[in-house]
Amino acid sequence: MWTVRIGAGVLLLCLAGCERESPPPTQAAGPGPEVVAYTSLDQQFAEPILREFTRRTGIAVRPAYDTESTKTVGLANRIRAEAARPRCDVFWNNEVVNTVRLKEEGLLQPLGLADASHIPAALRDPDGYWCGFAARARVLLVNTDLVPADQRPTSIRALADPRWRGRVGMAKPLFGSTATHVAFLFAKLGDAEAAALLKAIRANEVQVLSGNKGVAEAVAAGRLAFGLTDTDDAVAELDAGRPVAIIFPDSEPDGMGTLVFPNTVALIKGAPHAEAGRRLIEYLLSPEVEAELARGPSAQIPLHVNASATSRVGRLADLRPMVVDFGAAAEAFQRAARFVEQEFLAP
Repeated sequence: MWTVRIGAGVLLLCLAGCERESPPPTQAAGPGPEVVAYTSLDQQFAEPILREFTRRTGIAVRPAYDTESTKTVGLANRIRAEAARPRCDVFWNNEVVNTVRLKEEGLLQPLGLADASHIPAALRDPDGYWCGFAARARVLLVNTDLVPADQRPTSIRALADPRWRGRVGMAKPLFGSTATHVAFLFAKLGDAEAAALLKAIRANEVQVLSGNKGVAEAVAAGRLAFGLTDTDDAVAELDAGRPVAIIFPDSEPDGMGTLVFPNTVALIKGAPHAEAGRRLIEYLLSPEVEAELARGPSAQIPLHVNASATSRVGRLADLRPMVVDFGAAAEAFQRAARFVEQEFLAP
C-alpha cells in the first residue's frame, strides 16, 4: 500500500526565522529518570498519553510542542540547530517526511527495538531509525449548507475549479501536513504537473490560512465552501455538530488516491536520555496507544497489527491510499518548498 525508499543525499531546508514553537523544556531535572520529547502532534492529543507513560513508568516527560503555524518544521529545525549538543531524546512527529529527512541528515540513531514486526514493514525505516504508527488522512471538509450533495468535490483538483473561486481554502504549504502533501504531489505527479496544479489553485484565489485547524473552522463557520485539511481537524468540527461532511479525495479507481500518512517516532542521535527515550518509543508503538488515539478526539487510524480499535473515520482497509514513496517525497521536499515560496506564495 505504501512504498518506502530512503534516498541518499537529501538536501537541507532550514526555514530560519519562522519558528514560533513552544519554548525549550528548560525546567530543572527532577530526582528521577526523565525523557525530553519534541512533539508535533497537537498538545491536547499527545499530553494525556505522555502523562500516562509517566504514571506507569515513573519516567518524567519534558515535552516541547509546535504551534499550528510552524507544524513539524519548527521542531525539525530545532533538532538541527541543537545537533552539536542535543536536548531532545524522542521526536514524535505527526507526519513522516521530515523524519526521513532528519535520518538522511544523520541526526537520528537506531531505535533498537527488540521486535517491530507489529508495525507493517512499509511504515517503518528498513534500517530501524524510525517507525510509524497512528495514521491520519488528508481530506476535503465541505460545508453542507453551502455545497449541495450533488456538487460536492471528489478531488483536490476541485480547489482549482472556477465555480469555487475565492471560496476554498488550505493551510500555508510550508509547514506540517500541508507541506508534506505538496512534497508527495511533487513525487507522485512529477514537478511540472504538481506545479501546474498549485498554480491553478492559486489562480482560483484559494484562501491560504495559517493552519489546518483554521481551515476546518472556516469551513464549519461558512466562510469557506470547502477546504483541504486533516482528518483530526475535520472530525473536531463534525463532533461539534457543525454542518460539515468529510470527503476522502481522489479515491475513485482512476484517481491518485487519498494521502494517508502515519505519525512517526525517532530517537535523536546523541540523545541525553536514550534508554528512557527507548522506553517511551516502545510505549508509543503499543496497541493501547493506537487504540487511545483512535477512540479519542483526533480519531487516528490504527496501524498496529494487534490494534482492536476502529477510528471514527474508518479503517485503513476501508480507504484507497495514494501509493507513495516516502524517500522520494523527502527528496522532493526542498524543491516543493522552493516553488511554494517563490511562486505559490509570492505577491
